[in-house]
Amino acid sequence: MPDVMTERSARVAAARKLTRRSGRDDAGAFLAEGRQAVGEALAEAETDPDAVLELFVTEVAAVAHTELLTGTRVPVHVVTERAAASLSETVTPQGLVAVCALRDVGADTLVTDPPRLAVALAELADPGNAGTVLRTADACGAGAVVFGAGSADPYNGKVVRSSAGSLFHVDVVRGASLAELVPRVQAAGTMVLAADGGGEVALDEAADDGLLAAPVLWLFGNEARGLDAGLAAAADARVRIPMRGRAESLNLSVAASICLYATQLAQG
Repeated sequence: MPDVMTERSARVAAARKLTRRSGRDDAGAFLAEGRQAVGEALAEAETDPDAVLELFVTEVAAVAHTELLTGTRVPVHVVTERAAASLSETVTPQGLVAVCALRDVGADTLVTDPPRLAVALAELADPGNAGTVLRTADACGAGAVVFGAGSADPYNGKVVRSSAGSLFHVDVVRGASLAELVPRVQAAGTMVLAADGGGEVALDEAADDGLLAAPVLWLFGNEARGLDAGLAAAADARVRIPMRGRAESLNLSVAASICLYATQLAQG
């Protein structure tokens, strides 16, 4: 049995810095915690050996996840429960944490090789919403999610957990200027649609009119303020979700789910 690392161990202390954005940017790495996220990370490492740098696991978690850890080429460090808790941002740590290399790509990807479906988040602040939209985008076949300048960090612990592993399935663009990106993707042939409760086109009408045919980039704005008026105006259309009930609005991640699912159906 290898020595068990404590929270004071140099490797644990270095990994703990990744709970802060500045630490992640400096190290070029982030933390993925729990069975689902670590499993997806290790699956990525099978084709990209540089995707996962190391694993921290408690003795209890090592026994519970033997099938996940057996045969991995990623270095595995056994740590105390307290050390694992110091790397966790959850109330009940699972004792399983992977240190993964940052995996964002440049915004040029959406111009040179436009995906059938992509998502751009404009100043979306809540990490839980950001992770849920990322997960939904993955489920609906999106090829990329753009975290525009001012949005939550896709490598924030809550975003990673909320994405349920989808962070490892789609291209992630971080910190892009959406005002600059929108006209570039439009010139490359992508339809840009702004989700807007006051939009002039209803979602079902957009589908009937062929606006959801590939390639499409959806713009989703801040939970409280919505999209910047200038950015919404730059889109090819502002699209609203028709609502027959008395609710004033929808949660951002719910609205995104409806728009992306409708697009998935329209694209076949």
